[in-house]
Amino acid sequence: MVNPNLFLRPLLAACAVSGATVHSQEATSPAVAARALFDGETLEGWTKRGGGGTYRVEDGQIVGRSGSYPNAFLCTDETFGDFELELEYRVDNGLNSGIQIRSATNAKGTVHGYQVEIDPSKRAWSGGIFDESRRGWLDDLKDNEPARLAFRAEDWNHYRIVCEGPSLRTWINGVPAADLLDVMTLRGFVALQVHGLPAEAGPKEIRWRNVRITERGHHEWVPLFDGASLDGFERIGGGTWAVEDGILIGEQRKDDPAHGVLLAEGEVGDFAARIVYRAVRGNSGLYFRCEQTAKGNVAVHGFQAEIDAEKDAGMLYETGGRAYVSRPKPEWVQKHFKAGDWNEMVVIAEGRHLKVLVNGAVASELLDDPGRLRGRLGVQVHGGQDMRVEVRSLEILRKAAPPAGERR
Repeated sequence: MVNPNLFLRPLLAACAVSGATVHSQEATSPAVAARALFDGETLEGWTKRGGGGTYRVEDGQIVGRSGSYPNAFLCTDETFGDFELELEYRVDNGLNSGIQIRSATNAKGTVHGYQVEIDPSKRAWSGGIFDESRRGWLDDLKDNEPARLAFRAEDWNHYRIVCEGPSLRTWINGVPAADLLDVMTLRGFVALQVHGLPAEAGPKEIRWRNVRITERGHHEWVPLFDGASLDGFERIGGGTWAVEDGILIGEQRKDDPAHGVLLAEGEVGDFAARIVYRAVRGNSGLYFRCEQTAKGNVAVHGFQAEIDAEKDAGMLYETGGRAYVSRPKPEWVQKHFKAGDWNEMVVIAEGRHLKVLVNGAVASELLDDPGRLRGRLGVQVHGGQDMRVEVRSLEILRKAAPPAGERR
């Protein structure tokens, strides 16, 4: 098996020198012309899914008309990864709607995925991001008054939606609205939603026009751990590391105070990483933006996303600095962390915006953190403990090379 770090090393090294990011290459993406998703005359290239709502073309616009529950969706036949989507809409008061992005259907045919909200109610969360039929609200606008005030009732509104790797951002009439970091879905269709309404409340309509998209390729997960060896990693400090049956195993003894870290080669600045682990006993963590140190037994200084057999899953801790920076509540850990089982943790860093998700739920988030902006990435074994951590996969998100025939 080819070691994936062989092609990651040049990327990471380039990032270390230039300050470019691992996950976000928006600035270097080739210029691509925007194209229309709606031809102004037909619904060719679109498929209706869901409930009793209907769609038609009128005066060069797509008109959605409310019907019975469940919600209805007019979905593109194409799927998209990284892109910029712009459109205009006009919605009747009392009709909730939205724009699905990176969406899909499950085995039951239910549409799920990110939805950019259209909300003409007094709440005025138009432009916020809701996770349809999955996790609910991800980035509402309760703390963004300028965006709430930007919505124009009974008039045309303009949306700009930009997806680039883990970054999903929205604007309403030129005003910044949502700014979300998430990686649950990296590719999917675009859809126009019409929310179901009870018979006595409808029917109501929404109109869309000038639906245009600029494609920017896509991101994909690349393994740092190859499942067979420690190639591409550097062992520092105490403890032991081994690979057994495709599982990376880190262990330490109670009588050895030295922490140990298995560091991936190269540095990261802005990045997204995903680890699937089982904390068998004791404490561990995923270090990021860290640097080696000769001080004491800690091996490195920098951020750590917590891995523990019992508590604090997804906590942010700064070794050699502020210690506990963000700590989830015990009841949150009890709800989302699977003790004794495999868990997925995602760490995303974009500038000073840091986010840790455990099994898809937000454990820690810092919007303007003053800490390190780059450094190394690695898995820790904690000193002075009888501990064991098992890692099934460790991956990093990167911009994919476009396959032959992909639209550029």
